[in-house]
Amino acid sequence: MMKRLVFLLFAGLVAVAPCSSFADDMDFDEFAIVDQDDTGIDTEDVSLNADASSVDVKHFDIAGAMLGMSYDEIKNLFFDGGGLYAPRKKNSVIYTINKEWKYNLDYECRQSNIFIPEKLEKCIYSLAQNRGLLYIAEMHLERAFTGETLDIYFTSNATDNLVWKIVYTNDANTLEGIDGDDNKFNNQREKKLLAFWQGVLDKYGTPNSDEDKWISSENAYDPMMQAFYGQLVLTDKGLEASDVAENVQKARQNFQAKPYAF
Repeated sequence: MMKRLVFLLFAGLVAVAPCSSFADDMDFDEFAIVDQDDTGIDTEDVSLNADASSVDVKHFDIAGAMLGMSYDEIKNLFFDGGGLYAPRKKNSVIYTINKEWKYNLDYECRQSNIFIPEKLEKCIYSLAQNRGLLYIAEMHLERAFTGETLDIYFTSNATDNLVWKIVYTNDANTLEGIDGDDNKFNNQREKKLLAFWQGVLDKYGTPNSDEDKWISSENAYDPMMQAFYGQLVLTDKGLEASDVAENVQKARQNFQAKPYAF
């Protein structure tokens, strides 16, 4: 049996109230805003299996969500479309500011003699909102009946707030709710994993890189999908890298340095 096995989530959504990106006067205390992840872009070498060909991973979907979709498209799909998925109860939508821009705004606010942490944070967020730098970075959904979750990650507004990663997770690798002796547990778990894996193969076909990856090409920055026990991870590292580079360049160009004269 393959080392990593997953179950395919078929498309389905739950009708919920629509969610706007921003209120006119955003009350920052009512929204989840987190610092951008400071880890670098992680890629690994990928190669095609013998006699395998490339696949069009860009058009893969997980529960209808695809790489490159805009926030509005995802919002319409999950918040307005109706179906099996709903926003998780707390912090289903999370905002952030690219760290390069946050450093710029921190500097601007301090130049205006704002140093008290609470006021400094509000100054940064207000400037970010007014300049379109505060953006929806994550959306988290769940299907309570089955314990499935869907986590969707977006680029910044500099690259149109597009989906660059989708993580689907289920309980295929757990024994929750299964009672009995150890042999029974293992037998039932293996059957769950095999059934899930068969669902994945039926929709996406056989992996074309190692035994658990579907790749567009041997360039790790092209769209790819990887399967784990109870999880599918769909990524476009190229889109993420472009977004990071765009923000670094623009933030440097727009840094409000003092008007030095020499």
